[in-house]
Amino acid sequence: MPRVSVKSLCAFAAKAGDLDIRFVPAPTAHEGQAGHTLVQSRRGPGYEREVALETVVHGLQVRGRADGYDAGQRRVEEIKTFRGEFERIKGNHRALHWAQARTYAAMLCERDALSSITVALVYLDLASGEETVLQEQCQAEALQAALQTMCEAYARWAQQEEAHRTLRDTQMAELVFPHGDFRTGQHKLSRDVYRAAARRRCLIAQAPTGIGKTLATTYPLLRGLAAHGTDKVFFLTAKTPGRQVALDALRQLGQGRALRVLEMTAREAACERPGAACHGDSCPLAKGFYDRLPAARAEAAEARWLDREALRRIAAGHGVCPYFLGQEMVCWSDVVVGDYNYYFDGSAMLYALAREEEWRVAVLVDEAHNLVDRARAMYSATLVHGLLAQADAAAPAFVQAALRRVRREWRQLAQAQAGAYAAMTVLPEPLVRSLGDAVAALSELAAQSSSELPGPLQALFFELLAVVRLADVFGPHSVFEVANTPHGEPLSLTVRNLVPAGFLRPRFAAASTAVLFSGTIAPFGYYRDLLGLPEDAVELEVDSPFRAEQLRVDVARDVSTRLRDRPRSLPRVTALMGRQFAQRPGNYIAFFSSFAYLDMAFEAFARAHPEVTVWRQSPAMSERERADFVARFTPAGRGIAFAVLGGAFAEGVDLPGDRLVGAFVASLGLPQHDEPNEVLRERMEAMFGQGYAYTYLYPGMRKVVQAAGRVVRTEQDTGVVHLLDDRFARPEVLALLPRWWQVTGGTAP
Repeated sequence: MPRVSVKSLCAFAAKAGDLDIRFVPAPTAHEGQAGHTLVQSRRGPGYEREVALETVVHGLQVRGRADGYDAGQRRVEEIKTFRGEFERIKGNHRALHWAQARTYAAMLCERDALSSITVALVYLDLASGEETVLQEQCQAEALQAALQTMCEAYARWAQQEEAHRTLRDTQMAELVFPHGDFRTGQHKLSRDVYRAAARRRCLIAQAPTGIGKTLATTYPLLRGLAAHGTDKVFFLTAKTPGRQVALDALRQLGQGRALRVLEMTAREAACERPGAACHGDSCPLAKGFYDRLPAARAEAAEARWLDREALRRIAAGHGVCPYFLGQEMVCWSDVVVGDYNYYFDGSAMLYALAREEEWRVAVLVDEAHNLVDRARAMYSATLVHGLLAQADAAAPAFVQAALRRVRREWRQLAQAQAGAYAAMTVLPEPLVRSLGDAVAALSELAAQSSSELPGPLQALFFELLAVVRLADVFGPHSVFEVANTPHGEPLSLTVRNLVPAGFLRPRFAAASTAVLFSGTIAPFGYYRDLLGLPEDAVELEVDSPFRAEQLRVDVARDVSTRLRDRPRSLPRVTALMGRQFAQRPGNYIAFFSSFAYLDMAFEAFARAHPEVTVWRQSPAMSERERADFVARFTPAGRGIAFAVLGGAFAEGVDLPGDRLVGAFVASLGLPQHDEPNEVLRERMEAMFGQGYAYTYLYPGMRKVVQAAGRVVRTEQDTGVVHLLDDRFARPEVLALLPRWWQVTGGTAP
């Protein structure tokens, strides 16, 4: 029998009117719970709290808990908390609140055989503690009719979804791997992903680029949907190109089958009305959104394939916002493809829904080596001092007073600081308190205002709030950084996360299985420590299908690319590049550690070898410029491209055959030795005993292997990689290179 909570039933069948996401200060979950308890404590002895109710309507089991019920007065309460003016509670929210209250009332009338009941909406103002009560006397017959209508609509949908899932599971259980046979390495990866899912364990896998990791990891999870009881698969990517690769694989696997695939895109990218605010007074796609949503939802469910363009087309046909249609379809999709932040961020939608709906989810993390830096950024926040002055000009007196306290505490901290940068392991409590007071003042202003806060004030509010929230959970995983100008003036404050493991661990625990895969995700211990993987996570290193004779790897032992040595070693670098090009003309990429080093090498090579075609990466290239850069790698082409190691062309670029025959890597990719990285090194040493390796060596060598991996992409490719630095010959560095490489010492040019 299909089951549904009162909250989900009403959200599906009772939402009406405009979409409206204008900012209003909202209570936290803790404040909401405390508010409920406060209201309940004010009631008399006959008052029941959290009344569990259950009924069956149209074959649908409806369950929920009424906030409060007084049997003597025949009065049921639905309690809501708010901040600010009561009139600013959005109309669509209030309609939903009434639907929930009346549903509980109908269930109580059925349970206690009541002919009528008083239904009350109790709104608690958290600032004043005052209650605003809306109530009505309802007849049981009318309440039951409304419940019947909602359940009839939901039951039809639930029956459709149950039929869809049955067909999906049947078809996926019979799924055959595309192209017939697995490539070398694919079968082992696919088999181990299936086994990990069956045992509800996490798997971290390193598999060579070019074997088809996306198909090999997605196929077993789809094949095992029924066997493993999986509700949904979340395919998470670090970058847009990875999202497209996932969609291409899913199109192959789901072609002609009952599999709903949803692509999630950023709101800015999906917006059809740039510049319009997301509410009915500003955007026609928000006006009456919930009235038109059921028809759009039905068409989307029928369509099954819901990439960005499909959502856009369906949304346009119904006059609704494509972004929020996509958000709605998360609940009704089998596979969701989106960015890491949709599951791993502190306010991640997919994680919250999975917990709330109790979904059993399988999580795929593509190019998972990116997750360390991305997760650190998710759990870091910065406040820029200049924003205070901008906000101050638009603020009323009581907010200005709070901002003055922030500036005063901040300035005292800056003046006590010896240099331009300081990292603290203990929070400066007076400053943090002033930041919290400023958040409270801005919240009060937002509550008093009949419209959204002016731009600078709203921007400041969100920056302050992010810093304060991370300060509340501050610990050894983070540092508090203070940056000053060269003249000692305050510049910025940052809560910087160094070890995101504690934040990510619950996300891995919430998944029935999680598979992290990449061509460069070793050593595994580094990722276990920093990402918080479960203790029983399975490790897998897939053998390469490539042979050592396909790739010549030379180390230039007499070259140093250390900063102080670059001018002296540059003639050796350019001479080696020129000689290699003469030996085997074709397309090459030369990778350098920075744009400054790249430009220096580019100019030197162009002077020494004017006969060779060259082109280079520039900072902040547009999407069109990046495409033009890659397009120059034509079959049978001849030239050398200059690019930055770790940049847009060092990974995610596929140039098979003779589109690319070699690469020069003139750097170990080590992060800069500066104060922030030295703080990180000290923390990595203290926590894991691996300060240098975790801060410098492993991140740097990952970029080297990613860049060199552009050369051999298929079992037919051949090429050469020159590692241009004597440090590449060190044992600890050689140990981090792919096992199938056969490295030679090279010769002097």
